[in-house]
Amino acid sequence: MITKRLTKREEDVMKILWDAGKGFVKDLLKQHPEPKPHYNTFSTIIRGLEEKGYVAHNSYGNSHEYYPAVTKEEYRKLFVKNVVSDYFESSYKNVVSFFVNEDKLNVEDLKELIDIIEKKKQD
Repeated sequence: MITKRLTKREEDVMKILWDAGKGFVKDLLKQHPEPKPHYNTFSTIIRGLEEKGYVAHNSYGNSHEYYPAVTKEEYRKLFVKNVVSDYFESSYKNVVSFFVNEDKLNVEDLKELIDIIEKKKQD
C-alpha cells in the first residue's frame, strides 16, 4: 500500500511512466520536457520511487525496464484524500464550498453532482 507522498519531481517522473507504461531510463528521459534532468538524477528519482513502492522493474542483464507499480487512479485517490485531510479538515463539503467560493463551481455543476450522488445511492 502506498502512503508516502511524492515530490513534484517524482510526480513528473510518474506521469512520464504512466504515459509510457514501461521503459528504460534512457527512453523515459527522452520523454521528459526541457530542461531535462541529468541521466543520473533521473535514474536516482526512479530508484527512489521504487523504494517507495511506486515503481517496479524487470531485469535484463544489467538493464532495468521500469513500470508503474501504482496506477494513476490509486495515486489520485491517495493525493485527494491527503489534500482533503490536510487542507479541508477532512471535509469534502469544505472542498466543494471552497470551489464554489472560488467561482469554480456553479449551480448547474452542483445539480450535476447531486444527480451523481443520487444515482450512486440507487446502485
